[in-house]
Amino acid sequence: METKYIFVTGGVVSSLGKGIISSSLACLLNAHGYRVTIQKFDPYINIDPGTLNPYEHGECFVTADGHEADLDLGHYERFTNVPTSRANNVTTGRIYRNVIEKERRGDYLGKTVQIIPHITDEIKRNIRLLGETGRFDFIITEIGGTVGDIESLPFLEAVRQMRWELGSNSLCVHLTYVPFLHAAKELKTKPTQHSVKELQRLGIQPDILVLRTEHDIPDQMRDKIAQFCNVAKDSVIQSLDCPSIYEVPLMLHRQHMDEIVLRKTGETPDGEPHMKPWLDFVEKIRKAREEVTIGLVGKYVELQDAYKSINESLFQAATYCDRRLNLRYIHSEKLTEENVAEMMAGLDGVIIAPGFGSRGIEGKFVAIKWCRNHDIPTFGICLGMQCMVIEYARNVLGYSDANSTEINPSTSHNVIDMMEEQKHISNMGGTMRLGAYDCRLTPGSRVAEAYGKTEISERHRHRYEFNDSFRSEFEKSGMRCVGENPQSHLVEVVEIPGKRWMIGTQYHPEYSSTVLNPHPLFLSFMKAAIEEK
Repeated sequence: METKYIFVTGGVVSSLGKGIISSSLACLLNAHGYRVTIQKFDPYINIDPGTLNPYEHGECFVTADGHEADLDLGHYERFTNVPTSRANNVTTGRIYRNVIEKERRGDYLGKTVQIIPHITDEIKRNIRLLGETGRFDFIITEIGGTVGDIESLPFLEAVRQMRWELGSNSLCVHLTYVPFLHAAKELKTKPTQHSVKELQRLGIQPDILVLRTEHDIPDQMRDKIAQFCNVAKDSVIQSLDCPSIYEVPLMLHRQHMDEIVLRKTGETPDGEPHMKPWLDFVEKIRKAREEVTIGLVGKYVELQDAYKSINESLFQAATYCDRRLNLRYIHSEKLTEENVAEMMAGLDGVIIAPGFGSRGIEGKFVAIKWCRNHDIPTFGICLGMQCMVIEYARNVLGYSDANSTEINPSTSHNVIDMMEEQKHISNMGGTMRLGAYDCRLTPGSRVAEAYGKTEISERHRHRYEFNDSFRSEFEKSGMRCVGENPQSHLVEVVEIPGKRWMIGTQYHPEYSSTVLNPHPLFLSFMKAAIEEK
């Protein structure tokens, strides 16, 4: 079959959940047997989210091929079980950089370079890249931002052109908001009408409307929206708040959204989608009664999207262990030796979060020391693993000034140090160890037992590493280096066998945990936390 392109746009307000709607639709099409991927086009001028503060844009997700991407790519992978790549996330900055590089090379033969056709052509080229591989039947393209934003205009113009070029091999899904005015006790459709009119003004007629709402929208009101927006009545779908984001595909299927998409793109729906594994997972969520309480120690805890992949990995692991996750955020800047017992009380397990910089790092050392002394299952990820190493060097090896050279460049016990090849690089964008690298685990270690194998590949995002010159001292005193890169011999995993579950990974296992394939390390950690409870 020819590749079909589905464009997902948003209106009225941002943060309505275009990523979840795109992921849910992809999940349904996958369940019908189609090969699906999703790509995100972000209208900001940054080349990628790698240098963005989490307060600006939430978590920075990393693909296997080493691209720093929007957090929605995490949703795409969790819902589809299909790895994403550099081609799945493109920003305005990347588009303009590509066009300017072509202009400098003379590719445009001296022509005046303009938004149309040069910028829009580059956007269209990137949209088509995944389709040209022949690996996918459907390409879902999410356009970031909100219709009406100046930044989004070139992307929407590219969508208009592609709709015209592709004909029935494309469609547009528009997500809008239907607010409920509590004073009047009424749902209001006017914002949706204006949003669609703005889209129509740009030359794009939506084929399907998805109405984000906190209250059930009566059929009569949906008919009114269909009439005013030139959309078929059966193509006006409501997206009510769900107890879990993993119920959204089931909600859309009940309204036949997957069948409507297939029909509108010339495909014939062949029976019900194969959703049994997904239904089993959702049923586990609904049936779980007992709680497991996990503390997440980090410096961005007031912003839940900063640790989105970790949150979802923990939720998936708890669900598969038939538990309800009670995730307690603990601000590392507020942790001290005096209050740690109070702030960490009642936890069954602790995550030491990743991050960069010195802010809040001393609180992480306090938390790790408390967990180690009280034998609480502890999982350190990236900087969290480095903090475990530093805390151990200070309080077990006796090196009171032990540190990372990221925090203290003049420390005499640099147990964490910058990679040699990075020491002379000043450009912050894309200079880290990024993407999937091989790791060889020590047979018989707890981490190898969790994976059920000794050869693995995991994704990284960091510059600093365990300093190998201290390895023998750690090994002799009880912290084992049980995972290393087979090519560079850099340490990837440490664990303390004398404790029930105390493991640190230099890599980010949360990036590869999905609904249908929860990460084995998170499952192992969760089981240890449940035993602790």
